[in-house]
Parts: sequence; C-alpha cells; structure tokens
Amino acid sequence: MNHPVLLHAASDIAQVVRSGKMILGGEGTIEDESPVWIDFARGMAPMMMPFAGIIAGLFGAGPVRVLDVAAGHGMFGIQIAVQNPEAQIAALDWPSVLAVAAENAQNLGVADRWTGIPGSALSVDYGTGYVVLLTNFLHHFDEAGCVDILRRVHASLKPGGRAITLEFVPNPDGVTPPSSAAFSMTMMLTTPAGDAYTLAQYEDMFGAAGFESTHLVPTGELPEQIRVSVRS
Repeated sequence: MNHPVLLHAASDIAQVVRSGKMILGGEGTIEDESPVWIDFARGMAPMMMPFAGIIAGLFGAGPVRVLDVAAGHGMFGIQIAVQNPEAQIAALDWPSVLAVAAENAQNLGVADRWTGIPGSALSVDYGTGYVVLLTNFLHHFDEAGCVDILRRVHASLKPGGRAITLEFVPNPDGVTPPSSAAFSMTMMLTTPAGDAYTLAQYEDMFGAAGFESTHLVPTGELPEQIRVSVRS
C-alpha cells in the first residue's frame, strides 16, 4: 500500500482534483505491462485471502473450468483448485505477473491444474465454457470500458454461466462507507477514468452487457462486495 508509485501518485492530491488528471504519466497503473503489478501480486495476496476463501466456497465438487481475468497473484483461482480437486484454472495476466501466480500455484500444489494465459485482458481471446472471475479489476475503467469488458466475459459464458466479481461498492450517497467511497480517490490518482461504482451503476453495466440476474454474497465486515452474475 506504500508502493513508491502510489505514494508519488498521491504527492499532490490538490493538483489532481483541480486538473482532473493524474500526476502519473501515460495510462497510470493500467499502462501495458506496468511493473507495479508484479510488486502488487507479491504483496497483496495475504490481504485477499479472506475473499478468496469466500469465493472458493461458492464452488461445489465436480469438474469446473475457471477463467481468472487479470489474475495478479492468482489466489482467487488457486483457492478454488485447492478446495476442488477437479477444478481447472486458467489465469490471464501479463507474463511477468503470471510468473508470480505460477509460483503460488506451485507452492500450493495445484500447478498441474493451473494454466497461464499471457496478455491483456482487454484483447486476449477468452475462449468459452468458463466460470469467470473478475476480482478488483472493473474499477480501473470508466463505465463504457467496464461494459466492453463485461461483454467479452458474457461471450465466454454458456447460457446460465456465472461471472463472479469483487469490488469496492460505495452506497448511493457516494461517501459511505468510507473504506469503499475513498477508493474513488485511489482510482482518480492512478487511472485515467477509473472509479468505485455504486450497486445501481453495476446493475446498469451488467444489464447493458447482457447479464440476466445478479445476487450479492455476504462478506460480513469485509470492505468489498462479491457479486455473482448469470448470463441470460
């Protein structure tokens, strides 16, 4: 959380708010193959383990193919494989980041059921027949960009297939709860147009992408929400 890139991005918040532009150059942290994601993958896995356990618990026994989009450390897909010996995991991310996830899969004994798909989640062919994980990814883009991604996900699912998302979701007022609402500032500082979206905004985006229904999964006092969305 104190990565030098993030600290630099927040070094003059007033300037960013007044100008509406990041201090970071280019596309910020969503720049192609940004090295910040290697450090993120190595550092954030422990913080994400409670969510990974909840998501893994959504899967019963039996064969399942899971596509972990922008997998990072890979722990969301890996924990599914740990709990379900018949799960096959495909993790999509930049090659340098996938190397970290591959280490985690090896260390947790599921490397034989884990495959890396190198490249950009915005352009790589997802394939079909998966349950798709979108964890802490959509907030990096504006609403139109999110709809584009969700349409790609929708096309990779068979009818009735599921997409599982994890996101900070502020209340309709946009300022509560603080942990979720403050994430909008993080996105303002590090991305060209990312945001922390409300539930209503996500409903609109998923609907525009063709999803039929969505339900929330309880996460207790944890600061992010898990949504399961079903393709029509």
